[in-house]
Amino acid sequence: MTALTLLFLAAHPGEPNALTPAEQTGGWQLLFDGKSADQWRTYGKPTLSDKWQVKDGALTLTGGGGGDIVTREPYESFELVLEYKIGTGGNSGLMFHVVEVPGKPPYDSGPEVQIQDNAGGHDPQLAGWLYQFYKPAADPKTGKPLDATKPAGEWNELRFKLDGPAGEVSMNGVKYYSFEMGSADWKEKLAKSKFATWANFAKAKTGHLCLQDHGDVVAFRGIKVKPLAAK
Repeated sequence: MTALTLLFLAAHPGEPNALTPAEQTGGWQLLFDGKSADQWRTYGKPTLSDKWQVKDGALTLTGGGGGDIVTREPYESFELVLEYKIGTGGNSGLMFHVVEVPGKPPYDSGPEVQIQDNAGGHDPQLAGWLYQFYKPAADPKTGKPLDATKPAGEWNELRFKLDGPAGEVSMNGVKYYSFEMGSADWKEKLAKSKFATWANFAKAKTGHLCLQDHGDVVAFRGIKVKPLAAK
């Protein structure tokens, strides 16, 4: 067992839907306590669809048609950690700085960190990638982008930090990449993406966090956020 694995395990003891004393002191907040989904609602609506259910301590999309869901509170700069368990071939996503624009979906405004079953999914954008923007560096062993995900049906931990324009994504304790929104590199990637002409995309400096209904069963737990001072 490596030192990184030991540190990873030491940071995740006990109940996944609870804050450690250190997290409480450090300003972390639970977005899901394993019992109630009252901190979430369907995008564009005041309540949550009954297809999003609390099952076995997880916030679970039981089937397509539940709609994308957003936090009741908006966030500007923050650290976020969550665990997800995706079904075989499944697809979902985590979006940020989502603004509710009538007639538009969440991804019209909010960039997305992909969630999917990398082995059985059909999207070339893999889990942990910032959709059409950033992906991990190549793994020397395979020559392909590093993949630290566990198989469908197992829990994966996704960590995302956005401090002003500076972002960072890690999967299961492995750092995937850093980025800076609005940088020359970001603008170059934006120009080559399908979002290049979208008027609302990545424009907001604050917005809701969003979990995506892509029509597949997916479960989330251990959802925690630490608001950071705005920059």
